[in-house]
Parts: sequence; structure tokens; C-alpha cells
Amino acid sequence: MINYNPDYEALPTLLCDYLHYIDAIKNRSQKTVFEYALNLREFITYVAVNKNITEKNNPDIRFCDIDFFKNISLNDAYKFLSYCKNEKLNSPTTRSRKTVAIRQFFKYLSENRRVIDFNPMKMLDSPKTNKCLPKYLTLDQSIDLLKAIDGKNKERDYAILILFLNCGLRLSELVGLNYTDIRSDGSMRVTGKGNKERVVYLNSACINAIERYMHVRPVDGVEDKNALFLSSRLKRISPKTVQHLVKVFLEKAGIGDLGLSTHKLRHTAATLMYQYGDADVLVLKDILGLENLSTTEIYTHIVDEQRKNAIENNPLAKIDT
Repeated sequence: MINYNPDYEALPTLLCDYLHYIDAIKNRSQKTVFEYALNLREFITYVAVNKNITEKNNPDIRFCDIDFFKNISLNDAYKFLSYCKNEKLNSPTTRSRKTVAIRQFFKYLSENRRVIDFNPMKMLDSPKTNKCLPKYLTLDQSIDLLKAIDGKNKERDYAILILFLNCGLRLSELVGLNYTDIRSDGSMRVTGKGNKERVVYLNSACINAIERYMHVRPVDGVEDKNALFLSSRLKRISPKTVQHLVKVFLEKAGIGDLGLSTHKLRHTAATLMYQYGDADVLVLKDILGLENLSTTEIYTHIVDEQRKNAIENNPLAKIDT
């Protein structure tokens, strides 16, 4: 199990306060809090070193106080992001995440704690990122993937993949499922980001797959008795195990070279629902547990791209009489 506890003793008090705030009040996940801690620690260290407040080889930022944060400028942030790009070779997406962390932290300092009079990061722009259509499986590829499932854990693995492809679960949501989350009315309780719960309705394929798995799911010697999906060691199945089995069956299905992953199965579910299930973006938003409606636009873009390709691939497309 990965330890997502920040090293609070190595951080400034104000940063520790902020991390506790987003944990307790904003209800962010442990992983999100940990990533914010890493990104903000890196930024504060960069600024402190450049202002000769701490040594480069052995930086200590614990004593960065209110006056230190009051003297950080917008230009300091842009210098840091330039350093991340040119020296750390961070991608635009990584730099964008760091930008969000910086913006949110300074918003907290100015609006929540009011320890600084002016928020210099209010106008901090995010790096431009290339918007790419997500990778996903076609309907035929999805069927081939399900047909490729075999082995001693085939009932478990089939249930896992059928839930990914039908319900669009995140990896963390799937491994976190308890058997009590499967309800008698044909619905499933899912705990998403920030511990937000949502109800997902199961179709007959999901219900049948779960029932077949529950008939063979071990009972004796199970360490986490509530866990729906168990490993061969009778523990709650880990994200790494799920990622591995997905990779194995993608390869068996002959689609292992397409750069697909568990998250791409989530994209597949959403795309198939949008294409074949008459699901509009509002419905997709609720099913997938998304905060922003704009996130679902990628699935409408997928269909738009397919329509464009269909026109361009018409055998008469090149005719010009």
C-alpha cells in the first residue's frame, strides 16, 4: 500500500494548515493532498533557494513564514514553471497541475486565512496543453477483450472488466468496492474522488458477472472480509494487480499495442454509452462521477471525429470531375 501521508515536519506551518484544510474541509483524497504537498514544497523550495533564504544542496523551508509568502510575486511563479519546463522537463499537463496547486494555495492565504492582502497568483495562467482525444476500445474490441478472459480467476477478472466497460469506474473506485456496495435493487454504491458517493445502476451483464464471481469468491481466511474483489492472497485486490490483469488480457485479445489501460476502459464505457445508449452529457456526468460538465465534451468530440472520418473515407471523397 502506497503511503500518501505528507512529511508535515519538513513543511512550513502555513502549508501544513492548508493541507489539513483541503483534507478536512475540501474533502480531498489522500493522494490529492499528498500531490499538493509535493508540488507546493517544490515551489516554495525553488523560491527560497532563489531568494537565498535556504541552501540549494540542503534546503530547509520549515521556517518560511507569512513575510516570506507576502514577498512571493507572480514572476516567481512563472520562473518556477519555466524551470519545470526547461530543467525538469515537465510536460504541460504536469506544469498545469502545479499551477493549480499554487493558485489554490494563495487563494487560501488571501481569502480563507487573510494573512496576505493581495493574491499575486490570481492572474497566474496555466500552460497551454494539447487537447487529444482519449484512447478507447471500439465495440468489437471490447467484445474481443471479454472473450479473451480465462485462467483460474476468470470469474473475478471477467466481473472486473465488465464493470469497467459498462460502468466507467475509476481504478481506485473499483478496488475500493465492498460486496455490500452491490444492492439488491440492481444498483451499486461507488465511492469516488473526495469520498463522494454516487449510485450506479447495473445492467444484466454486470449483475450476472458479479453473481458468478460471488459463487466462487473465497470466504475462509479472507483478510478484508468486506472487499468485493480479492487477490490470490485473500486480500483486497490492489491497483497494480488490476492493471496487470487488464494488460494481460488486452494482449491476449490482440490489442495490447494500442497504449490502452484501465483508465482507457473508463473512456470506452463513456464512449459506448454516448454512441449507443442515448446518454447525453448530463447523464454521463452523473454516471462517471465528474465534477465539471465540460469534462464530458471529449466524448462528443470522439463521435464528431468519427463522423468526420466517415465522410472523408467515402470512396467518392477524392472525385473531382
